[in-house]
Amino acid sequence: MDSSVYALLLLGALAGGFVSGLAGFGTALMALGIWLYALPPSLAVPLVLICSVAAQTTTLPSMWRSFDFSLIWPFLIGGLAGVPLGTMLVAHADPHAFKLGFGVFLLIFPLALYLQRAPVASSFGGKPADAAIGFAGGIMGGLAGLSGPLPILWASVRGWGKAERRGVFQVFNWTILLTALGLQIGSGLVKADVIRLAVLALPATVTGAWLGKRVYHALSDRNFRDIVLGLLFLSGVTLVWSSIGWSGIGAH
Repeated sequence: MDSSVYALLLLGALAGGFVSGLAGFGTALMALGIWLYALPPSLAVPLVLICSVAAQTTTLPSMWRSFDFSLIWPFLIGGLAGVPLGTMLVAHADPHAFKLGFGVFLLIFPLALYLQRAPVASSFGGKPADAAIGFAGGIMGGLAGLSGPLPILWASVRGWGKAERRGVFQVFNWTILLTALGLQIGSGLVKADVIRLAVLALPATVTGAWLGKRVYHALSDRNFRDIVLGLLFLSGVTLVWSSIGWSGIGAH
């Protein structure tokens, strides 16, 4: 491994871990756009899953008592049903089209919610709608380790507070990504090269998660909401940029 690849690996691990500790999600959103410059999707996606699970696991114990599981369970049921479908799509998805399409979505929707400064607290669809969003998030988690964005945006539509949102984000992501990782291991998608990269990346991931958790406790509800939407927008920029840049490189 040359020095530039190693630097990108550590940068993605540290950034992904920090955002995960801060917001309860985001390892994939931050790390994938960085790692895809240096690693193929076949290595980057399972590596994201391993680091996501590690980051979530290190911060769960200190957050557990503040979570409202009456909000979380519909997302979990839907998400667990969606993960196998997403895992099956890994071998068939076009990484360029996927990154570009999902990146554009993350440019538009978080910005619209941010500009909507009046409080939003929709109860549309109740628990079945929550489960449907969880199902879609499960598909995204199995496909690319991106289980978080849809439930996160939905929590903003629901108007939940900081602790309620964090509970949904973190427990949902941890459960879905752990399931997706298990399925990918069972499908033979986690190769020895992924394990070697994970050994190098995990210390930076855990360090970043610890730093992010410390910042989280100092945030107000409004600050937490704005940071979450900003991170989603930034991830959209990263995905679109890396998709266009990658396509352009491949054309030469």
